[in-house]
Amino acid sequence: MNDTTSPPTAQPAAKPAQSWHDAVRVYLEPASWRMLCLGFSAGLPLLLVLGTLSFRLREAGIDRSTIGFLSWVGLTYAFKWVWSPLVDLLPLPLLHRWLGRRRSWLLLAQSVVVAGLVGMALLDPQQALEPVVWCALLVAFGSATQDIALDAYRIESADQQRQAALAATYQTGYRLAMIWAGAGVLWVAARASGTDSNSYQHAAWQTAYLVMAASMGLGVLTVLLSPEPAQRPTPPARNLRAWLQEALVAPFADFIGRYRWQAALILGLIAVYRISDVVMGIMANPFYVDMGYTKDEVAAVTKVFGVVMTLLGAFIGGVLSMRLGVMRILMLGAVLSALTNLLFAWLATRGHDLTALVWIISADNLASGIASAAFIAYLSGLTNVNYSATQYALFSSMMLLAPKWLAGFSGVYVDAHGYEAFFTSTALLGAPVLVLVWLASRVLPVQANTSEGRH
Repeated sequence: MNDTTSPPTAQPAAKPAQSWHDAVRVYLEPASWRMLCLGFSAGLPLLLVLGTLSFRLREAGIDRSTIGFLSWVGLTYAFKWVWSPLVDLLPLPLLHRWLGRRRSWLLLAQSVVVAGLVGMALLDPQQALEPVVWCALLVAFGSATQDIALDAYRIESADQQRQAALAATYQTGYRLAMIWAGAGVLWVAARASGTDSNSYQHAAWQTAYLVMAASMGLGVLTVLLSPEPAQRPTPPARNLRAWLQEALVAPFADFIGRYRWQAALILGLIAVYRISDVVMGIMANPFYVDMGYTKDEVAAVTKVFGVVMTLLGAFIGGVLSMRLGVMRILMLGAVLSALTNLLFAWLATRGHDLTALVWIISADNLASGIASAAFIAYLSGLTNVNYSATQYALFSSMMLLAPKWLAGFSGVYVDAHGYEAFFTSTALLGAPVLVLVWLASRVLPVQANTSEGRH
């Protein structure tokens, strides 16, 4: 981890900070542009099975409690560490010889996402909700698998000094995809609805989801045109037990061995760092529907303008992480994320107020971008390149497990206490995060061993 905020007792000396010119120039390198496109492919499916789907279901008349529980589809991302060793070590027949290990898994995962999106397009949740849920699970599984391979690809494509910049460009592509999967899908659905754009029409949503499936083509093309990163040789295991030892035990043993008791603190921080945003986000789209915001208003303000602010935040977070240290920006992101949730509590008392929504979305997404860029750089610095896919999958899964489980009850909480109390409670969830970031910045040494063997 490239960090200069550890205590003076840390033995390895921190590297001199980059100049501002060098910190910005890295964004123009080919690896950064590839991560921009692949980040788009990674960001596209997420909203389509969570935020955008919740808007679609609420408009279709599905109750908030059901929408909240259906957010558990997102738990698929929290358990991707279960099959991450396969993605890390298992060559895919035929595709491996053509594309290499990372790109072959990326292409397979993208194909699964496309198939699931087509199914979600053709099925009507008003007629039968369960098949839509199964297709959403398929999309989530393909998307989570893509994340595993993509995180490994990113970590193996550059040295530690460039990881913050790659994280920022990845986030940029990710957020651009969220504009398209958020605003774009609402815009397409509204246009396909004709004059009655504010009522639920299955044909309109069908068109929108088919357009989203076709948009995955950018990620497919990028995979086909990108180079495969150089990787350590993986000789075949002598038997099943040896293979399982290499695939399942070694990555976790390596992490525990390097951090010992400090591993518990690291995993605790990872588990709750984004809890305020994740829990709040499940009810955001139902909130917009219930407050009377139209598809076009939600698309323009929250899915376009808001995501532009997130891109700005990701860029700021990436540059500040390289200049000031990741832990300082982690703390800043945690504070801002909790405070901006209080703004939504205030907005709940205003009803349909478009001007207030613009300002609140600006602040919230700027904070989210800063926090995300720093957090991804932090997670990348914790990994050993020999087990990059498995270890990063563990970290990113831990990030989602508790927040996604808790978010499933968000609809029940809103039904019982209202939106204002709900948003205030999500802000309070951020208090333990501040303590954990403070502890981690003081007891964890500067990371020097995770960059060994990087290209």
